[in-house]
Amino acid sequence: MDRKGIIESAVEFSQSSPLNYVSAEAAIAPEYVGMKMFEAPIFAFGKADDEIYAGFKAPEAIGAHHLTPAEMLAGAKTVISYFLPYTERIKTANSLDAEWPANEWLHGRIEGQLLVTALSSHIKDLLLGEGHESIVPFIDKKYRSGHEGNIFTSNWSERHVAYACGLGTFGLSKGLITEKGTCGRFGSILTELDLPCDSRNYSGLYEYCIMCGICITRCPVHDISFEKGKEFAPCNEFLGKVMNKHKPRYGCGKCQVSVPCESERP
Repeated sequence: MDRKGIIESAVEFSQSSPLNYVSAEAAIAPEYVGMKMFEAPIFAFGKADDEIYAGFKAPEAIGAHHLTPAEMLAGAKTVISYFLPYTERIKTANSLDAEWPANEWLHGRIEGQLLVTALSSHIKDLLLGEGHESIVPFIDKKYRSGHEGNIFTSNWSERHVAYACGLGTFGLSKGLITEKGTCGRFGSILTELDLPCDSRNYSGLYEYCIMCGICITRCPVHDISFEKGKEFAPCNEFLGKVMNKHKPRYGCGKCQVSVPCESERP
């Protein structure tokens, strides 16, 4: 199994899987039945022994609880990271109401995550089938997540891993800006297979962000600023209100739509 084979199989799986379409059972209302959630994924491959992962353990980054690829999977050689961009329907719908997330966005956030998990598992199974030990960190027994004070954190950050592999850099709103923008979901796989890796064509955390400040005006709880970036406490409080209103779904994404980095790298 080479990079080309992995990517082609992943694209075919993601675009043909029933999980990429809202089912009648899950639909919030009849008009969402059959709605496609994601376009084809984009990929980046990184070295598992990249020194950047040690840097993620710094208090000013993620923290000591964040695991390196080797701590997640002994013998890991390659980190496979991908981004599934939302469809235009989801992005457009979420740009209309200034306060509450669109139902389309909520489906992409919650039902869409089922596809992310299935796609990651599909790639893992491809690699296992050829004798290469591989895991999906997000669903591995070592994965941990939860709140530390007002901040939700985990020991494997998909956005930071995507940054490490070369998929993009962070924006003022803390979303990761890829060549397909910020609107979508990330996933990753660790494998013992040694694959050719991509380069990070950037040197700074925020290199792709043009600091236009439009995401500041888009935030319904005004918790983004040039001085502090995104403050997570007000954001988490608002997500709690969304959960109460739309349980079991939650999400927001207002800072990711109607901005220059919505669907591309500015």
